[in-house]
Amino acid sequence: MEPAPVDVVVIGAGQAGLSAAYHLRRRGFVPVDAPGDDDDPTGTFVVLDADAAPGGAWQHRWASLRMATVNGIHELPGHPVPAADPSAASRDVLPAYFADYEQRFELRVRRPVTVSAVRRADDDPDGDLVVETDRGRWRARWVINATGTWRRPFWPHYPGQERFAGRQLHVHDYVSAEEFAGERVVIVGAGISAIQLLDEISRVADTFWVTRREVDWDAGDFDTAARIAAIAGVEERVRRGLPPGSVISVTGQHWTPWARAARDRGVLVRHPMFTAVEEHGVRMPDGSFEPADVILWATGFRADIAHLAPLGLRTAAGGIRVADGRAIDEPRLFLIGYGPSQSTVGANRAGRAAVRAIMTDIARRPAEPAPEEADVGAA
Repeated sequence: MEPAPVDVVVIGAGQAGLSAAYHLRRRGFVPVDAPGDDDDPTGTFVVLDADAAPGGAWQHRWASLRMATVNGIHELPGHPVPAADPSAASRDVLPAYFADYEQRFELRVRRPVTVSAVRRADDDPDGDLVVETDRGRWRARWVINATGTWRRPFWPHYPGQERFAGRQLHVHDYVSAEEFAGERVVIVGAGISAIQLLDEISRVADTFWVTRREVDWDAGDFDTAARIAAIAGVEERVRRGLPPGSVISVTGQHWTPWARAARDRGVLVRHPMFTAVEEHGVRMPDGSFEPADVILWATGFRADIAHLAPLGLRTAAGGIRVADGRAIDEPRLFLIGYGPSQSTVGANRAGRAAVRAIMTDIARRPAEPAPEEADVGAA
């Protein structure tokens, strides 16, 4: 079966994907299944999302993550986050907000749809891209990839890891601190989630915090200015084709309320990374042994872009060269859940920028030749 034609395919309906879809709507694009919505549309688009329900990664966050402690919510363009009880679970409030947003702007997200590959339709550099999914194929002039990182938790490997008799889990699978009550929990990682969960779990369990490097504490608050600085640092990495890295690797760790709370209770004590995992604990660099019932890997995520492999864009360094949200080596592709646009404020900006670039491409497109007029004066 031939791929269904469309001007723009948006892959992912998290913050970045919905931002892109909103700006497509504003610029006169219509969902591919609703051509009657506009008598003269700029073009058509479709949004494909792997989740069964709206909400992006927010619907999968741990139950104890409350609106008061969520790091860096930034509203979607054109519609503010509704007022919410600070004690409400973010995974309840924000998916409902996303669902309302999709309806309000008639984005008509298709789900659940899993994208398996994005390929070039042919050798024409100005031709189309083909998006292959478990529910058919699409042929598009542009693809906006907004898949983020949630589906690719990063698990480092350490000797003996497979012999551990206790429980190992990633932040991706964390639910609440209560399941560790009375146990000894080794928490691995220096990022925001690691500190937040250290504070939470240490209230019901004995915690032992380890990181690969000393934590670079920044005295300033992690405000909008700090986030913008982080985005700029990561943006430079992806322009060079390096893996994006984490925000923390660029900015250092900031004194969030939960970091201060953990410090004030005496549990914010950093230890060097262990060298091996044993059956009942971890072996430290000085040869000492630390017992553990649980190892919680708060070690971040990687970009969810395996479906882009057929395009052959990865550099020797392991990244994709991206500038202003656009793949340098494949300008028909935008990556807006990648690198600097992993942040919520960055996602909104990247969605808008991608659509602006598409509009510029359209403006530069050669005009269709006018049909030849009949020679009414001919004999």
